[in-house]
Amino acid sequence: MQLDALARAAAAVGDRWSLVILGALLDGPLRYGELQERVAGISSNVLAQRLTALESAGLVVAEPYSQRPVRLQYAATTAATELAAPLAALAAWGGRHAGDAGEPGLRHELCGTPLEVRWHCPTCDVDVAPAAAADEPGVFRV
Repeated sequence: MQLDALARAAAAVGDRWSLVILGALLDGPLRYGELQERVAGISSNVLAQRLTALESAGLVVAEPYSQRPVRLQYAATTAATELAAPLAALAAWGGRHAGDAGEPGLRHELCGTPLEVRWHCPTCDVDVAPAAAADEPGVFRV
């Protein structure tokens, strides 16, 4: 695994609230109050701090919807939408490994079968797995 790249990603979104905020914004832009309602349990000051950090990381953009007083609407950037699949995978994992009944994870809408996350090379049309050798970061094998 490329630990340097993972560390950069963790620095941008590696806390509980940032992931949940991004997950909420992937459904579409939200005003501050709407976002605070959607992200249950977050305090106003923590929400403001995380939005500022996510904006600095280029994952959230704030756009005014009112000038007097200035009020903002927050939206996920293109870079943030690239996190949709990893966030869905984390949510599914969280659902499967919840201490209680939890959510069953992501399911195929048509048949109800739980979905699997996998690495796949579309050129070779094969599933791959990370190399076990630590000296080959970023290498994937069939």
